[in-house]
Amino acid sequence: MKKIYIFVSALLFATTLHGQTLEECRKMAVEHYPEIRQYDLISKTEQYNVSNASRSWIPQVTLSGQATYQSATTTFPEAFTPILSASGISMTGLRNDQYKIALDISQNIWDGGQSKANKKIARAEALESKSQVDVDLYSLEAKIDELYFGILLLDEKKSQTEAMINVLQSNLDRMQAYHKNGVAMQSDIDAIEAEVLTAKQNLTQVDASIESYRRVLEIFIGRELWDKKLKRPEITEVAQQNSNRPELAMFDAQIGKIAAQKAYVNTSVTPRFSLFAQGYYGYPGMDMFQNMISSDWSFNAIVGVKMSWNISGFYTKKNNVRKLDVMEQQINVQRDIFQFNTDIQSTQETDEINRLLKALADDDRIVELRQSVRMAAESKLENGVIDATELLQKITDETTASINRSQHEIELLQTIYSLKHTLNQ
Repeated sequence: MKKIYIFVSALLFATTLHGQTLEECRKMAVEHYPEIRQYDLISKTEQYNVSNASRSWIPQVTLSGQATYQSATTTFPEAFTPILSASGISMTGLRNDQYKIALDISQNIWDGGQSKANKKIARAEALESKSQVDVDLYSLEAKIDELYFGILLLDEKKSQTEAMINVLQSNLDRMQAYHKNGVAMQSDIDAIEAEVLTAKQNLTQVDASIESYRRVLEIFIGRELWDKKLKRPEITEVAQQNSNRPELAMFDAQIGKIAAQKAYVNTSVTPRFSLFAQGYYGYPGMDMFQNMISSDWSFNAIVGVKMSWNISGFYTKKNNVRKLDVMEQQINVQRDIFQFNTDIQSTQETDEINRLLKALADDDRIVELRQSVRMAAESKLENGVIDATELLQKITDETTASINRSQHEIELLQTIYSLKHTLNQ
């Protein structure tokens, strides 16, 4: 396995800060983000759906009642009327108004695997929903990283601006002393003082930006940052390996859901067997001849075994399976696109890390040289060789070099953690 080893001097990234770490902010943001509550809701929904699927094996009970009036009813042949009358039997026939209160009970013996398929679909849907939440929460980490490193970068800019103000103020004090002794002009003092005021304005803007970033970060993590400084993350090695992103797990969950749906489609062409029983109280009963003689209500019951087979499911099964196959192919295409883009992104981030490492290798020397030039310019100004404008340019050059070095440091850290996020390491 190929690895990218990041070597940077300990002094370059040494820090004594004790504020919140990046990992702490990520964890707090995930715990505070409202979508975290989806996990519990999804689990409950899964339980209800699985429970409903299991209850198809519970005896199904139906209570019903009806009252009807018929235009015609079953009658006894008139040829038998004299015979029955001679025997003292009055055959009045069935009444046109009929009534029934019934209780039907049905118990599945075999449902063709439908309930099992429904359970699989319920679990697959829950897994897909949870995977989507995982993806959303993982993308939240990228937002936290952006805010976190943005604050670190502004903190560094603030430190360098403060250092620049100190250098300018020191030279301003010196020029004012020279002016009192008659060896410096007021214009030189004015030029340096203007730069001091400009630098302080920039510092105010940087402070405002830091405060804005911090407020947004506090909203994400749901609490106040207890330290003015955030802790700079450590440099770690990044293994160039296959991505383990939650999006890939989501694609797998979607494929699993399609497999469960295919199983359900297969159950649409299987027969069902069940036991049934019906009992009812009413008129007429099952003894039709008795009800022709008497209109009394009676209790009646019937039990049996039932088989049903909806063969029309064969008409659409093939197309339904083909539709699911197409959906599976679409998901596989989306997976390939995601993996392709991830590979491109990780390659770009790796190249950026190498570029920043090369830039940092020169930054210390550039800052050292700019500082030496600035100090020499201060000496020349003191001896009247140059004016304040030239000194200010040297101070600006030194400050710019320092800011560039700090920016490269933070950018390197941010790119490393962005690569770790891309590969889910």
